[in-house]
Amino acid sequence: MRKQLIEQSAHAVASQVRAVEDSIEAALMELAELQSRLIRARSCTGVAVSTGHEALEEVAGALNGLVAARGRMGQAHLVLLDAKNKIPGLRTEAFGDGMECPPSTAQLRAVS
Repeated sequence: MRKQLIEQSAHAVASQVRAVEDSIEAALMELAELQSRLIRARSCTGVAVSTGHEALEEVAGALNGLVAARGRMGQAHLVLLDAKNKIPGLRTEAFGDGMECPPSTAQLRAVS
């Protein structure tokens, strides 16, 4: 019973970590597209480069913040992998298919 609870908890955490990582990367793609559209819109309208520059700086700052968040999630992922070895019942368990990080289409499951 306890082992199953530990495995379920670990699976829930692993699934959520992957979901957060995927969300950050999706947001990074959206911000990059927004930057491109802002630059294109300025070019199409023929206004001065300074027009809308502050908005572009703010979007760039948001992008930098998400890049930092992506790195922090990567570090959290590594810390959790290390912590797994200290939790009784998980030391002999693996999640995914043995790769460093399973593809997003992979089903996470505990194996002995």
